[in-house]
Amino acid sequence: MMRGAELGLVACTTCELVMKAGNAAVGTCPRCGEPLRPRKRNANARAWAFLIAAAALYIPANALPIMETEQFPTYRTDTIMSGVAFLWTEGSWSLAAVVFTASVLVPMLKLGALGLLLVTSRKGSTWRQRGRTQLYRVLEAVGHWSMLDVFVVALLSAVVQLGRFARVEPGLAVIPFAGVVVLTMLASASFDPRTIWDPHD
Repeated sequence: MMRGAELGLVACTTCELVMKAGNAAVGTCPRCGEPLRPRKRNANARAWAFLIAAAALYIPANALPIMETEQFPTYRTDTIMSGVAFLWTEGSWSLAAVVFTASVLVPMLKLGALGLLLVTSRKGSTWRQRGRTQLYRVLEAVGHWSMLDVFVVALLSAVVQLGRFARVEPGLAVIPFAGVVVLTMLASASFDPRTIWDPHD
């Protein structure tokens, strides 16, 4: 199996035009004018930085309350997990499963999967290269769905405002949780999947 680099091909990272490296005018893409590079510059370093920052924010995102609800005469604050437990005990099992998957499981799996991709690429591993490429594609596809909790809190805060009788306010965890989602998306966007195939035998 031949790689593009061995055939003298280079792809623009902006418009994805593939061309012969010798035909590119002064190292720029003839279609969009972006500089052409065989690999993203400092891709792994940027991805590691975003990933470590996301992992640091993951703790307060789950430990702090994400939503404060007041329904006269009761008042409660919920973290993500306590909200999932409340939905489960109230009989909303499917909703609890959706919130748990999108808000807890997906970010945790994204952190682990990105770490795996970065470590194996750094070591020049040839282990399951096709599977790791597919894993990267999945990460790119599901990344924005982790924002579900933030959207729900924002929607409820805007809709449920009935004075002293019913009120929903976002908690302190909304900011770090949104940070986790954005930083993991930036980490996956910074990662260069072509490095998976650099040690190809």
